[in-house]
Amino acid sequence: SLTLISAPAGFGKTTLLAEWLAASAADERSVAWLSLEQSDNNSASFWTYVVTALETAVPGVGVSALPLLQSAQPPIEIVLPTLLNELSAVPNDVGLVLDDYHLVDGHDVQDGMAFLLEHLPPQMHVVISTRADPALPLARLRARGELVEIRAADLRFRSDEAAAYLNEVIGLDLPAGDIAALEGRTEGW
Repeated sequence: SLTLISAPAGFGKTTLLAEWLAASAADERSVAWLSLEQSDNNSASFWTYVVTALETAVPGVGVSALPLLQSAQPPIEIVLPTLLNELSAVPNDVGLVLDDYHLVDGHDVQDGMAFLLEHLPPQMHVVISTRADPALPLARLRARGELVEIRAADLRFRSDEAAAYLNEVIGLDLPAGDIAALEGRTEGW
């Protein structure tokens, strides 16, 4: 399944992911985290980084896929099924976090990600943090119930949350009018 966190810069996407990772540390889940850069648009580099991150989180995953990626012309049609077979053998839950995914827009990378998402083993979960929706089959995943979306509106405080934060957490004891003014000026932030 896929969790898509899509919001503009400064909305706390990476912070949310870091908090989730810290909270899930006690679980039986292995999580691979990859912070992406514009230079990761090359398919061979992108998948090498993904496999290496997964291997760090789950030792042994990638032992067959990584050498394929290091060949002169990496056949993604062979690499991804090999990687998926290795992931299928993992008994515990595995998470793959791709942070700043908006920086990766290469057609080959998007095609590979679409293939990966279509064939994920049941214990695998991908989390994508991005500023814009990626060119992935989101509608199909949404229709199948395999997509959880967290949008900008989900990351903002609602009025009741702002009141609870300001008055209960910070202890300001502000009247409702002041809270509404602060919420309006900060747009929930």
